[in-house]
Amino acid sequence: MPTAVVTGAGVRLGKAIALALAEAGYDLALHVHRSTEGAEEVARKARALGRTATVYRADLGSPREVESLAVTLREAHPAIDVLVNNAGLYERVAFEDITREQYHRMLGVNLEAPFFLTQALLPALRTAPQPLVVNITDIGGERPESHYAHYSVSKAGLIMLTRALAVELAPRVRVNAVSPGTVVFPENFDEAARQALLARIPLGREGSAEDVARVVVFLAREAPYISGQVIAVDGARSAQL
Repeated sequence: MPTAVVTGAGVRLGKAIALALAEAGYDLALHVHRSTEGAEEVARKARALGRTATVYRADLGSPREVESLAVTLREAHPAIDVLVNNAGLYERVAFEDITREQYHRMLGVNLEAPFFLTQALLPALRTAPQPLVVNITDIGGERPESHYAHYSVSKAGLIMLTRALAVELAPRVRVNAVSPGTVVFPENFDEAARQALLARIPLGREGSAEDVARVVVFLAREAPYISGQVIAVDGARSAQL
């Protein structure tokens, strides 16, 4: 069975992506920070499909824990077919109020962790027949919103990392990004802000986690000549900005 590593696999997008990959025939290595219960649920469902699934815990904001996670993953999975860098931070803070600690934490989790985790897992990726890295970015990485400066910077960096690695790691490893728009609102999201965002989406609705997951599976299974691309899953929202 091919193996997929999914970071942030216990909630929201990561959970849906992991389940979709299991349904597509992948054994799973599931990373979480705190959402262990959600990841264990994914693992149980994957095993019910006949897949193997293991949960690994690490704080991706800690370089030491990223390194330790990579060592553990390489030992357990000598060949990794798909790496999905999904885990990320998201917070709304006015620019003048962003502290250095918040800035570094945001870039550490959203950009540095995918950078160094991909680097550390490269030997295992190169062992697989058709390895793929998928970075989960955000349309905010190219079209920023007010009060998300550090988040937008981190996602813009991840978009450039995607393109840079697609060039440098070719032809053995493909690297793409999936860029969600308004997909799965966070809990306790302001209702007025929610309605304002929905009004800007040509398709007239928010996306689902499964919308994003289907694109990841497509890239893994059906798109061997696609690399270096950022695929927006946003109901055409970015087309009019």
